[in-house]
Amino acid sequence: MKIQLSDHFTCKRLLKFVLPSVVMMIFTSIYCVIDGLFVSNFVGKTPFAAVNFIMPVLMMMSALGFMIGSGGSAITAKTLGEGDNAKANGVFSLMVYTAIILGIILTMVGQLALRPLSAALGAEGEMLEYCVSYGRIILLALTPFMLQNVFQSYFVTAAKPHIGLAVTVAAGGANIVGDYLFIAVFKWGIEGAALATALSQCIGGLVPLFYFARKNSSLLKLGKPLIDMKLLLDACINGSSELMTNIAMSLANMLYNYQLMKIAGEDGVAAYGVIMYAAYIFAAIYIGFSIGSAPVTSYHYGAKNHGELKNLFATSLKILAAAAVIITLLSILMAGRLTKIFVGYDQELYEMTSHGFRLYSMSFLLCGFNIYASSLFTALGNGAVSAAISFLRTLLFQVISVLILPLILGINGIWLAVTAAEVMALAVTVTFLIKYRNKYHYA
Repeated sequence: MKIQLSDHFTCKRLLKFVLPSVVMMIFTSIYCVIDGLFVSNFVGKTPFAAVNFIMPVLMMMSALGFMIGSGGSAITAKTLGEGDNAKANGVFSLMVYTAIILGIILTMVGQLALRPLSAALGAEGEMLEYCVSYGRIILLALTPFMLQNVFQSYFVTAAKPHIGLAVTVAAGGANIVGDYLFIAVFKWGIEGAALATALSQCIGGLVPLFYFARKNSSLLKLGKPLIDMKLLLDACINGSSELMTNIAMSLANMLYNYQLMKIAGEDGVAAYGVIMYAAYIFAAIYIGFSIGSAPVTSYHYGAKNHGELKNLFATSLKILAAAAVIITLLSILMAGRLTKIFVGYDQELYEMTSHGFRLYSMSFLLCGFNIYASSLFTALGNGAVSAAISFLRTLLFQVISVLILPLILGINGIWLAVTAAEVMALAVTVTFLIKYRNKYHYA
């Protein structure tokens, strides 16, 4: 049965609607994991550490795509809810063209800044060269990657989440095949890993561009943009939480790497990289749910369906609570097996990583509620609250935790820092949800 944004959503119907977004995010995380798996097992420990060392910089540069996608899609979905389809298409087109222009500019700036920035962050010698080699190739696909991030949100708004899933599966499949050919068969090393990733990003960004540029059966079509700088600014402000989340996570990851280099050297950075790869899979469930449910919230908010907003909010909390328990248990039980796939060849590194991942897993009990709340306020057009939750959760609280806890608990303090940050963030989240419940009528 076809599901529309205007429908009444039971628990089963909501799960069915968000499932493509959840699977899309899981698949995205899995092919990132496989990318790291090939580098670790076929190229070596130092190149693997280099990829994880420079990745936060690359993700920070692509974060504008998340901002434009989430902020713009919220406005577009709200406009659809108000019944103005022509304006919705104009807003959509404006966001896509803006992402293309910004992507080209950032690519040029990034190519110039990559080496000095890597060196300033502490990379040197062989590790510095690996960072530069990998980063320069990835930057060539920065614009398509930003578009991929934009279209992840817009496929849901266009009521075509299954097409977004198909594109993600195709992109991920290309990355996996590329990793096998370029790394395992052709022995191109870290450059082969970068080429495989860049190829997948081009598929993920350019295929949706062609889809929306042609006549299609979705709610949206790429055409003449609505030139409205205030609207563009509103979208950027509204999506600033997603920008803040990605920038803050990148900065926090840099700090984690810095602390680990001091405490455990390259092994510590490699261990953290493995934990991050595995954690992406579990966190992807929460992110996918938030991406999938946000346009529904925006639509009913625009249509002033307060009863449906209350239903969506209550149903979402029940789903998140159940997911939190299941995900945490799975991550603890699978920590050893997931770690062994990456670094089973090094017993000392394996023990450090599997122990760290079990401690890190406790954060999954709480992070889903914080991720959803940030996305909820973006969907309701309150980018300031959304950004505040994201900034505190992914940067300020993590910086405090990762600087203080290692002084008390040593390296265990680093693994537990994210859980401490989530606890503090949840207190902020609950405060905001109570404060704004009457204004937005979700509870």
